[in-house]
Amino acid sequence: MQAHKARVTKGLQLGSWIPTCDNSGANIIKITSIKKTKTSQRRIPSCGVGDMIMAAVKKGKPEMRKQVVFAIIVRQRKEYRRLDGMRIKFEDNAAVVLKDDKGNPKGTILKGPIAKEAAARWPAVSKIASIII
Repeated sequence: MQAHKARVTKGLQLGSWIPTCDNSGANIIKITSIKKTKTSQRRIPSCGVGDMIMAAVKKGKPEMRKQVVFAIIVRQRKEYRRLDGMRIKFEDNAAVVLKDDKGNPKGTILKGPIAKEAAARWPAVSKIASIII
């Protein structure tokens, strides 16, 4: 995992249900915790593009349901600013399910575009991405 290359506005909260964009078997996951985040006391943590989360699989194949998995946020609807001044926002939120906490994706195909910030931070995800924006 590498450092962020942009000032990413955190657009997803704890408890958010987000779809996955891979073929891991999970369709919708619920954010249960955000890894490696710092916040004020009693503030509910939030996450944005490129952040690693722990999530519970809510909808998907029967063998994947009710499992707790690691995932990475690769798209968010809330707009964020890149260092060159450009503002980026996607039409949906999406995540990629991981095999382990090292950043290796469980699926082999990613549907839709992947944010450049997530691809730069997680090289294993960027290897199987078809479009990086």
